[in-house]
Amino acid sequence: MVYNCINNILSLIYPDYCQLCSAPATDGICAGCWQELPHNSHGCRQCGLPLTTNRAAVCGHCLRHPPAVDCSLIPFLYTTPIDRLIGQFKFSAKLPHGRLLSRLLRVHLEQYATMPDLLIPVPLHPSRLRQRGYNQALELARPLSRHFGIPLDFRSCRRILHTQPQSELKKRQRKRNIHGAFQVTGPLPATHVALVDDVVTTGSTVNELARHLKRAGIARVDVWAVARTP
Repeated sequence: MVYNCINNILSLIYPDYCQLCSAPATDGICAGCWQELPHNSHGCRQCGLPLTTNRAAVCGHCLRHPPAVDCSLIPFLYTTPIDRLIGQFKFSAKLPHGRLLSRLLRVHLEQYATMPDLLIPVPLHPSRLRQRGYNQALELARPLSRHFGIPLDFRSCRRILHTQPQSELKKRQRKRNIHGAFQVTGPLPATHVALVDDVVTTGSTVNELARHLKRAGIARVDVWAVARTP
């Protein structure tokens, strides 16, 4: 009761504003901005690539070259304003944007996800982690772990190669760049895991990590990410 009263008083003194347009909002986004977000309504079931058909479809590339990832749940396209929110969260330490993005992802997962045994944020190389000060994938994963009651493992997978940023490379270069970049350090107490990340571009990073996880005995690897590059 006291906690609720304090929350009500604080909401009057510090009302919640939309992080996109500054209008009054609930949980960081107003209804108008929510409607205008670039929803990935028909993403490929395996890689999240936006399609023109229904949600259960698999794209031609995944049919010809089945990825190690079994299912991708990616609610938005990496365009305005999602790209701006992610960029400021990732490179300018605007952590409130990360909390908003995690909530937006959670809404999608509540509707479509089969819950895994374990959440694994895509790891950063130690040098990049020192440079940035935090792993954006881990910051997205923490609220999801608490909300769904799923254990969070950020120690069993390591990034052992300091690779060139994927965003600077073309599609074919990305796959070569990320090859051998990850290591699974030991057996995991799970058969079904979900990798958490901010953006999936070509899928090379999550697919490489999924490949290592399956070699370590994981039967199913899903991807939970905020946005997919069109």
